[in-house]
Amino acid sequence: MEEELESGVVKKFLYINRRAPHGTVYAHEALEVVLIGAAFEQDVSLAFIDDGVFQLKKDQDTSEINTKNFSKIFAALEMYDVEKLYVERESLESRGLKEDDLSVDVKVIDSSEMKKLITDSEVIFNF
Repeated sequence: MEEELESGVVKKFLYINRRAPHGTVYAHEALEVVLIGAAFEQDVSLAFIDDGVFQLKKDQDTSEINTKNFSKIFAALEMYDVEKLYVERESLESRGLKEDDLSVDVKVIDSSEMKKLITDSEVIFNF
Protein backbone atom coordinates (compact mmCIF):
# COMPACT_ATOMS: atom_id res chain seq x y z
CA MET A 1 0.00 0.00 0.00
CA GLU A 2 2.84 2.42 0.76
CA GLU A 3 4.18 2.16 -2.79
CA GLU A 4 0.74 2.92 -4.25
CA LEU A 5 0.24 5.92 -1.97
CA GLU A 6 3.67 7.26 -2.80
CA SER A 7 3.09 6.97 -6.54
CA GLY A 8 -0.02 9.17 -6.33
CA VAL A 9 -2.59 6.46 -7.02
CA VAL A 10 -5.92 7.35 -5.46
CA LYS A 11 -7.71 4.44 -3.80
CA LYS A 12 -11.31 4.17 -2.64
CA PHE A 13 -11.10 3.88 1.14
CA LEU A 14 -14.19 2.89 3.13
CA TYR A 15 -14.28 3.14 6.90
CA ILE A 16 -17.13 1.12 8.38
CA ASN A 17 -18.29 2.16 11.84
CA ARG A 18 -20.36 -0.55 13.53
CA ARG A 19 -19.94 0.16 17.23
CA ALA A 20 -21.52 2.62 19.66
CA PRO A 21 -19.56 5.83 20.23
CA HIS A 22 -18.63 5.22 23.86
CA GLY A 23 -17.42 2.32 25.97
CA THR A 24 -14.64 1.29 23.58
CA VAL A 25 -11.92 3.08 21.61
CA TYR A 26 -13.19 1.94 18.20
CA ALA A 27 -15.21 5.03 17.24
CA HIS A 28 -12.51 7.48 18.27
CA GLU A 29 -9.75 5.44 16.62
CA ALA A 30 -11.80 5.27 13.42
CA LEU A 31 -11.90 9.05 13.24
CA GLU A 32 -8.14 9.27 13.62
CA VAL A 33 -7.56 6.73 10.85
CA VAL A 34 -10.04 8.56 8.59
CA LEU A 35 -8.07 11.77 9.00
CA ILE A 36 -4.86 9.96 8.10
CA GLY A 37 -6.45 8.59 4.92
CA ALA A 38 -7.69 12.07 4.01
CA ALA A 39 -4.22 13.51 4.61
CA PHE A 40 -2.90 11.15 1.93
CA GLU A 41 -5.58 12.52 -0.43
CA GLN A 42 -7.39 9.24 -0.86
CA ASP A 43 -11.06 8.89 -1.82
CA VAL A 44 -12.49 8.54 1.70
CA SER A 45 -16.01 7.38 2.59
CA LEU A 46 -17.50 6.58 5.98
CA ALA A 47 -20.31 4.10 6.52
CA PHE A 48 -22.34 3.79 9.70
CA ILE A 49 -24.03 0.45 10.32
CA ASP A 50 -25.55 -1.25 13.36
CA ASP A 51 -24.80 0.64 16.61
CA GLY A 52 -22.37 2.82 14.66
CA VAL A 53 -25.33 5.05 13.76
CA PHE A 54 -25.30 6.29 17.38
CA GLN A 55 -21.93 7.96 16.68
CA LEU A 56 -23.78 10.59 14.65
CA LYS A 57 -26.64 11.22 17.08
CA LYS A 58 -27.27 14.88 17.93
CA ASP A 59 -26.78 16.35 21.39
CA GLN A 60 -24.65 13.62 22.94
CA ASP A 61 -23.90 14.28 26.60
CA THR A 62 -20.97 12.33 27.98
CA SER A 63 -20.62 14.20 31.26
CA GLU A 64 -22.01 11.37 33.39
CA ILE A 65 -19.85 8.66 31.84
CA ASN A 66 -16.59 10.60 32.24
CA THR A 67 -15.48 10.33 28.65
CA LYS A 68 -14.65 12.91 26.00
CA ASN A 69 -17.44 13.79 23.60
CA PHE A 70 -15.84 13.66 20.16
CA SER A 71 -19.09 13.73 18.17
CA LYS A 72 -18.49 17.33 17.05
CA ILE A 73 -15.45 16.17 15.07
CA PHE A 74 -17.80 14.68 12.47
CA ALA A 75 -18.93 18.21 11.55
CA ALA A 76 -15.29 19.17 10.91
CA LEU A 77 -14.58 16.30 8.52
CA GLU A 78 -15.67 18.41 5.56
CA MET A 79 -12.64 20.67 6.16
CA TYR A 80 -10.49 17.60 5.44
CA ASP A 81 -12.40 16.80 2.23
CA VAL A 82 -14.21 13.92 3.91
CA GLU A 83 -17.71 14.50 2.62
CA LYS A 84 -19.07 11.04 1.84
CA LEU A 85 -20.93 9.78 4.90
CA TYR A 86 -23.40 6.94 4.48
CA VAL A 87 -25.87 5.54 7.00
CA GLU A 88 -27.73 2.29 6.55
CA ARG A 89 -31.47 2.95 6.69
CA GLU A 90 -32.28 -0.36 8.38
CA SER A 91 -29.78 0.31 11.18
CA LEU A 92 -31.32 3.73 11.81
CA GLU A 93 -34.87 2.43 11.84
CA SER A 94 -34.18 -0.58 14.06
CA ARG A 95 -32.66 1.79 16.65
CA GLY A 96 -35.58 4.21 16.56
CA LEU A 97 -33.61 6.98 14.83
CA LYS A 98 -34.41 9.18 11.84
CA GLU A 99 -32.11 11.21 9.61
CA ASP A 100 -33.20 14.33 11.55
CA ASP A 101 -31.69 12.81 14.71
CA LEU A 102 -28.20 12.96 13.21
CA SER A 103 -25.70 15.77 13.79
CA VAL A 104 -24.30 15.93 10.25
CA ASP A 105 -25.52 15.58 6.69
CA VAL A 106 -25.39 12.01 5.49
CA LYS A 107 -26.72 9.95 2.65
CA VAL A 108 -29.12 7.35 3.99
CA ILE A 109 -28.98 4.19 1.89
CA ASP A 110 -30.59 0.78 2.17
CA SER A 111 -28.68 -2.41 2.89
CA SER A 112 -28.36 -3.40 -0.77
CA GLU A 113 -26.81 -0.01 -1.60
CA MET A 114 -24.49 -0.42 1.40
CA LYS A 115 -23.37 -3.82 0.08
CA LYS A 116 -22.57 -2.21 -3.28
CA LEU A 117 -20.61 0.58 -1.57
CA ILE A 118 -18.58 -2.04 0.28
CA THR A 119 -18.03 -4.12 -2.87
CA ASP A 120 -16.92 -1.08 -4.88
CA SER A 121 -14.35 -0.01 -2.27
CA GLU A 122 -10.71 -0.94 -2.68
CA VAL A 123 -9.52 -0.60 0.93
CA ILE A 124 -11.89 -1.33 3.83
CA PHE A 125 -11.36 -0.61 7.50
CA ASN A 126 -13.91 -2.13 9.85
CA PHE A 127 -14.35 -0.60 13.30
